[in-house]
Amino acid sequence: MTAKRDYYDVLEIQKDASESQIKKSFRSLARKFHPDKNPNNEEAESKFKEIQEAYAILSNPEERRKYDMFGHNRPGGSPFGSSGFQGVNISFDDLFGGGFDSIFSQFFGNSQNNSSTGSDLLVRHTVPFQAVMDGMEDELEIEALRNCNSCDGTGSNSDGGSRSCPSCEGRGRIDEISMVGPFRQRVRKECRPCRGSGRIVSDPCVICKGEGRKFQTNLVKFSVHPGIISGTRLRMRGQGEAPNSFSGSPGDLFIEIDVEPHPWFERDGPDLLMALPLSFADLLLGTIVEISHLDSEPLRIKVPPGSRPGETISILGRGLPSSSQSSRRGNVTAVLKLEVPKKTSRSIRKKIKELREEMEGELLPVEDRMSNEANFRRR
Repeated sequence: MTAKRDYYDVLEIQKDASESQIKKSFRSLARKFHPDKNPNNEEAESKFKEIQEAYAILSNPEERRKYDMFGHNRPGGSPFGSSGFQGVNISFDDLFGGGFDSIFSQFFGNSQNNSSTGSDLLVRHTVPFQAVMDGMEDELEIEALRNCNSCDGTGSNSDGGSRSCPSCEGRGRIDEISMVGPFRQRVRKECRPCRGSGRIVSDPCVICKGEGRKFQTNLVKFSVHPGIISGTRLRMRGQGEAPNSFSGSPGDLFIEIDVEPHPWFERDGPDLLMALPLSFADLLLGTIVEISHLDSEPLRIKVPPGSRPGETISILGRGLPSSSQSSRRGNVTAVLKLEVPKKTSRSIRKKIKELREEMEGELLPVEDRMSNEANFRRR
């Protein structure tokens, strides 16, 4: 009988390999020897099963520790039972997308991954545009299922009124094993006697009715960093819902940030874009426009004489902080626009008519002007 190969040799890794190295090697070798890629090849099928077995042990911290200590001759025999490792059904596509993780994480009934986790929560929260420049400390109230304060999440106020479910040993789930062709498949289901809670309550708490959880309002404080963009999700670990299972851990709270629009700025990452409506006189003669700005220093925009509508003026380093490096700031770009008054007095119209006649003599014929404008656009 051929001696069982060392699991580290099977996966072609060193004994001090990290979890990511173990997974990377398994993924590569499993793709190489997968039955879909090697039809009717018994040797490849045998190696694929051997690779699975090695990964099942080495990807589980507790099983890996036992293997490092005892090797294949561990007390109590094979962790896979008297029949040994039977293989698991992994599709070829799962090896690219990572779908095999859930199969192996549930392989050992006493794995550290057996405890349930409460549901994650997502809330949307709006912050002022100024927070993108300065950042801010913020808070909001969240109503969610929390452990009942009256019974500390046990479901009962009395001693012995809540006990671990004997059917699932407090895990809230039961594993059922079935054979799918030559493979053994483990299916995890909710325990019916305790309805997935992991406990049997004989004397229920009057506050939570034996559920162990109750809707409560909690104040959550968080930080908004400078340069934040709409759609960013802040993760608050352990601030989600309490688990249904007594042995589980709470879920996480995700706060999705929405930034309020600014009265005149549009945003492109750290850069700011604005339209600057000016009179014909300002465009012709030039001007300096000074406006309030987000960094508390006035923003001065110098418009040179003879400017045309549609031209842009950039003010470097006066934009928003970068989301990746807050010490760096973007630019402000002003697009010049011609603002024409809707109503004018009779005297102003008369002056403009006189000015038009005078200016027409200074301009080229209209077709030449059209040609020059086209050439300007195409540069």
